[in-house]
Amino acid sequence: MRLPTKFLTLAAGALFVASSLHTAPARAADCGNAGKITIAEMTWLSASLEAHVLNQILKDGYGCDSKLVPGDTVPTATSMLQKSSPTIAPELWVSTAADIWAKIQKKGNVYKANDIFSEGGKEGWWIPGYVAKAHPGLKSVTDLPKYAKLFTEPASDGKGRLYGCPPGWGCELITNNLYKALDLADKGFESKPFSPGSGANLKASIARKATRHEPIVSYYWGPTAVIGRYHLKRLNIPGGYQAKKFKCLTSKECANPQVSDWPPGEVAVAAVTTLKTKAPDVAAMLSKMQYPNAVINKLLAWGDKTSADPDVVAARFLKRHEDVWTRWVPSDVAAKVKAKL
Repeated sequence: MRLPTKFLTLAAGALFVASSLHTAPARAADCGNAGKITIAEMTWLSASLEAHVLNQILKDGYGCDSKLVPGDTVPTATSMLQKSSPTIAPELWVSTAADIWAKIQKKGNVYKANDIFSEGGKEGWWIPGYVAKAHPGLKSVTDLPKYAKLFTEPASDGKGRLYGCPPGWGCELITNNLYKALDLADKGFESKPFSPGSGANLKASIARKATRHEPIVSYYWGPTAVIGRYHLKRLNIPGGYQAKKFKCLTSKECANPQVSDWPPGEVAVAAVTTLKTKAPDVAAMLSKMQYPNAVINKLLAWGDKTSADPDVVAARFLKRHEDVWTRWVPSDVAAKVKAKL
């Protein structure tokens, strides 16, 4: 049976429309109508290089009008709560600004787009890689009494020394209480953790020991240059994180401290909520932006060793770790960023 001409014409038109829809090029990712985007550049290297990486991707890949602004955890979190500014904080340590973050969540003007580190922030007691290799039995904090003699120093009166958390930091109470929970003062170690005096002094102490290939056990946190540069190995804490026990470890009034691990540090990619509607392509990218801890430690170690500026470390990341950041963005954005490297 032969179909009338008008039906053939309609069918051909439908096929043309369907074909056109099928072959139409996908819309290129862009910055929407976000306007000026401000990115908090914190005062430590990991956060600073992340800010530079993000700024370059936004400018070169999405065509955004973006810029870096000075930041630090508490001031930035407070500003985001009160003023919805800056637009993005790539490395906001939620655990350090817990009260402010709770208010942010209640207000709803800022959200967590992602966790910036694949394994979260890590706190604990660490030993250098060469110590771990020479003493394979030392894997846990509960193994320390058997190795007390290894960590003696001329000024420690024959006792093992554990370098504690810098005074005034939240980790100081936790380390001191964990030390008591393990009863280390009666098991070959000094009466309390040795105070390094400051974060800079703690870093210098680890560096000095590592340069001389001497043993040291100390509190530290990561990702950081120190972890990567000196290949620090974290001692296991049996039983893992236990909320009730850990809460006691954080208190001056903890009468009966018991062993608990630190919880993984929550480190957020924080962004103003309006970004979801004003620049959905950027919001989609932020939801995928995450660094493997091992990669960031390695980058920080290189940056610390070479005294490289954050923008130089950021460029190294973009050039050497395409396998990481190209997963965050569409192929057209990746091509634009690569073209500008």
